[in-house]
Amino acid sequence: MRLFLLALACVAQIAWAQYPSRALRIVVPFAPGGSTDIFARLMAERLAAPLGQPVVVENRAGAAGNIGAEVVARAAPDGHTILMATTGVMAINNALYRNMTYDAAKDFEPVVFIASITNVLIVPPGLAATSVGELIALAKKEPGKLSFASSGAGSSTHMSAELFKSMAGVDILHVPYKGSGQALPDLISGRVSMMFENAPGAVSYIRAGTVRALAVTGLKRASAMPEVPTVTESGVPGYESLSWSGFALPAGTPRPVVARLNRESNAILATPDMRQKLADQGADAIGGPPEAFATHVKAERDKWSRLIRANNIVVN
Repeated sequence: MRLFLLALACVAQIAWAQYPSRALRIVVPFAPGGSTDIFARLMAERLAAPLGQPVVVENRAGAAGNIGAEVVARAAPDGHTILMATTGVMAINNALYRNMTYDAAKDFEPVVFIASITNVLIVPPGLAATSVGELIALAKKEPGKLSFASSGAGSSTHMSAELFKSMAGVDILHVPYKGSGQALPDLISGRVSMMFENAPGAVSYIRAGTVRALAVTGLKRASAMPEVPTVTESGVPGYESLSWSGFALPAGTPRPVVARLNRESNAILATPDMRQKLADQGADAIGGPPEAFATHVKAERDKWSRLIRANNIVVN
């Protein structure tokens, strides 16, 4: 029996050593155009050669990432379907939504931490606020009149605003979209008053002058926009809300597959070209072993769960 089990293990090792055996798909749980989509496409372009198979990006938007996340959670655990894992999908949604169809803590295998991103508070050029202080004053003058867009309930763009509302003591209406690509046109036109967009998705609009940047959400200024102050600098001490992205696979994926995808991803993230591409978008390349990403995800899950409970934020 022992020899039989050893033979089975050897066969399995040989089979997984041939991974991948067909095209891979990276499921982005948001519409095209946002930072999650940008990062997925940058990685997909660079993974095809070392993996020896095509890598396609599939956008499955809706329900703050839950639709796309469920697709991956229910996929075969063979490494050919990859989730572009985000703050919302991995750390927020299970605490925020009452009726969930997956459990982020049990249904996914963290693979690699791709990038950490500052969000940036942006407003239409016509809004009568050129600083965070003026925005807070405007919101307090007319409670509930201002609105903020997000890429979906539970996304980092949503929770950054909820944290801002709580710490600044303002009442601003939430208008969720199916992705940043849909939210930004309404922000530019002035249909919504503000948005905490991921920096990679906002940089080109800021540079073009179609939106105005008031502050970034990290504790330090972003290298891509050093002239923009932090929210903490702007009068809300201690405010910090970062977004992040990584790869995750369905739970039960064999360790050799996780290790291969992690190794190839880290090699890409270590190249000067990729690091510069991310820096140009206002993001920092991270990388590291699967265990480090898993530890980060758990810490973020605990942090946002506390905020959601404390403010009684629930989505049906």
